[in-house]
This record gives sequence, C-alpha cells and structure tokens, in this order.
Amino acid sequence: MFIAMNRFKVRKGSEHDFEQVWLTRDSHLEGVPGFIAFHLLKGPEHDDHVLYASHTLWRSEDEFSAWTQSEAFRKAHAGAGGNKPLYLGHPEFEGFTVLQEVKAKGAAHIAAE
Repeated sequence: MFIAMNRFKVRKGSEHDFEQVWLTRDSHLEGVPGFIAFHLLKGPEHDDHVLYASHTLWRSEDEFSAWTQSEAFRKAHAGAGGNKPLYLGHPEFEGFTVLQEVKAKGAAHIAAE
C-alpha cells in the first residue's frame, strides 16, 4: 500500500474558502485503478495559518504514479492555481510506502487483496 499526502498551510481567515474548494470538487478518484480512499484533514492552528493535509491510500506507488499521469488527475486539478491566495507557500507532497498495518480485531482490511 502507498500513502500520498499533501500539506497545505492555509492563511488565517481562508479556512472556509479552502474547505469549500475541497468539499465541493469532483475528485475523479472513484474509478481510478488502485485508489482505495481519500481523507481531507484539518490540523493545528498557528499564528499565521492552519495546517491541512490531503491523504490518499493506494494499492501501490505505481498505481498512484499512473494516476498522476492520467486524464482523471488533470480534471481533478484543473484550476488549482487559482487557489494560491489561500496558501502560505506551495503545498508540500509526501509519499510513504506502508511497511506495517496494525488494526483493531474485527476491522475490515482496507487494501483490496
């Protein structure tokens, strides 16, 4: 499994606009091979920004990489440059290969086998 994250430092006062961009957009992810789940996370508040992260789970890094080259990716990110005033700096990407998964007893397995 592969986890892809982007961290966003959202300017104070722009939280609602940032959240609406994400909550009302069509991600075009549902039918993408290898896609498992998406989460939008709201983190700690700082003096000049609030930290947010987008978090996607993929069956593999190769499937994530293929998505970044796809038409679905281009559609999901169309017009993203217009949201620059909401951020301090650029979003920061982080990718992680899952080495271990520990779950509660009886919890469903996330990744498709």
